Amino acid sequence: MDDRPHHKFWPQRLPRSITVPATSLWHNLKTSAERYPDKTAIVFFGSEISFREFAAQVERLAGALHALGVKRGDRVILDMQNCPQLVIAHFAILRANAVVVPVNPMNRAEELKHYIVDPDARVAITTGDLAPELARASNALDPANRLAHIIVSQFTDAFDAQVTGDEAPPPAWRDWLLARHPLPELQGGAAMTWTDAMNAGHPPPEHVAGANDMALLPYTSGTTGLPKGCIHNHSSLMHNTFAGQLWGQGSCETVSLAVVPMFHITGIVSLMHTTVLMGGTLVIMPRWDRDVAGRLISRRKVTNWTNIPTMVIDLMGSPSFANYDLSSLAYIGGGGAAMPQAVAQRLLEQFGLKYQEGYGLTETAAPTHTNPLDNPKQQCLGVPFISTDARVVDPQTLQEMPVGETGEIIVHGPEVFQGYWKQPAATAAAFVEFDGRRFFRTGDMGRMDEDGYFFMTDRLKRMINASGFKVWPAEVELLMFRHPAIQEACVIGIQDAYRGESVKAVVVLRPTHQDTTAQQIIDWCRENMAAYKVPRVVQFADALPKSGSGKVMWRRLQEIEKEASV
Repeated sequence: MDDRPHHKFWPQRLPRSITVPATSLWHNLKTSAERYPDKTAIVFFGSEISFREFAAQVERLAGALHALGVKRGDRVILDMQNCPQLVIAHFAILRANAVVVPVNPMNRAEELKHYIVDPDARVAITTGDLAPELARASNALDPANRLAHIIVSQFTDAFDAQVTGDEAPPPAWRDWLLARHPLPELQGGAAMTWTDAMNAGHPPPEHVAGANDMALLPYTSGTTGLPKGCIHNHSSLMHNTFAGQLWGQGSCETVSLAVVPMFHITGIVSLMHTTVLMGGTLVIMPRWDRDVAGRLISRRKVTNWTNIPTMVIDLMGSPSFANYDLSSLAYIGGGGAAMPQAVAQRLLEQFGLKYQEGYGLTETAAPTHTNPLDNPKQQCLGVPFISTDARVVDPQTLQEMPVGETGEIIVHGPEVFQGYWKQPAATAAAFVEFDGRRFFRTGDMGRMDEDGYFFMTDRLKRMINASGFKVWPAEVELLMFRHPAIQEACVIGIQDAYRGESVKAVVVLRPTHQDTTAQQIIDWCRENMAAYKVPRVVQFADALPKSGSGKVMWRRLQEIEKEASV
């Protein structure tokens, strides 16, 4: 790779590019289990799973999937909060030569229908609290599109419900985590317990998947329409898994706090796969709680904490913060939103920790940019990652922009996805030929400084970033149009002191439903979409501003909102 400005800050110990292994991701767990059979792989509310047991459970579940008819290349839905079963199921799907379709567990039935139909999924793995919603989605579909099998786990399949002390679930979580849910009715199919699947004794198939087989089909939304599946082969995930270990100086002694969701690309690649590759330990939290995090970092001597900045801000605001021992932390970083400069400075001065910001997309298997450990810049995307070339170009002419000037960030590297599932036109539009190579158009606007570090300035894509969760207005609008009172809706972002941004909907009511209240619409949204997508504010209007061609002028509404907030 030609010299670029950032190479003068490149860590001397690291290669600029690496050779991607030709093996599947399952091979990484198999190797770690052979190397460190008795070492703790997973911690969950005081319960520990060794690498030997982890791999054995994966083999048993892969056998159950094979017996249910899952074949090479089949897509299997994985709909769970962070828990050991998510990690085991993820690797079991790969072990069975199949493809993981990770689904946000906050999604409701209306949203879940798309994740069943679009990838042609026939099998899903979930937890008892989420299974009814998944079954409701499947049962509402045409018989030809329904799920044939659901495997349902309970959280207490993975930990002792009687656990006490520092590692016990907080009181607010106990009813949720300790509940034992009945199996849902799956029309035209069958539900099976996790325990029955594990104890069925079916042998796994021969493992034949390799680097060029599809491994993951995560979904991302965009400016129009329903979410699109991003095709990732084993090789694209493998690159960022190995590169992540090298960049972060990880080893088998790494202890990772797994609190960012492992249905999301960052949690999947930078946390789960990277920790498993190096034989480290995953200390799993099913959702965020600042004091649970503080106690686990202290008790389990967590060395690596990948997060979103709001988590750090929340932890540091805890009345108990002074009681927590963060001295074991060697790495703290993340992305999804900028870390406020004052908080980054406090981490540096109080703990000697340099917050490592990075940047990546679902389409790029997480990082395409990250900050060098020794030379990070605050509120900066970082420099192009190992094996990666990134440029800033004029989005219209595709000419490279001079240093310091804003343009669209484009990326070339082995971590870039293969394309959008069943969407050849969208795939073609997502790539551009530049310097004789195929670059992915991120849709994000940025600039590069004289040192080769990249900074985000704006987005070409219409997107709201709420506490690191990406909210795509077009998707929220499509769901809102199903409300009987809504004639038109336009979704925009509003400033939020804690979340960064929140969702606002400007709504035109049907003449027959003029008595509908904003709260009624918000309550309906809570029933029909993931919580982070739900509008915090609903504003009624007699009409939405439209262009001459009849398109809603969402930018005008966004500008009015920005002017009002100044």
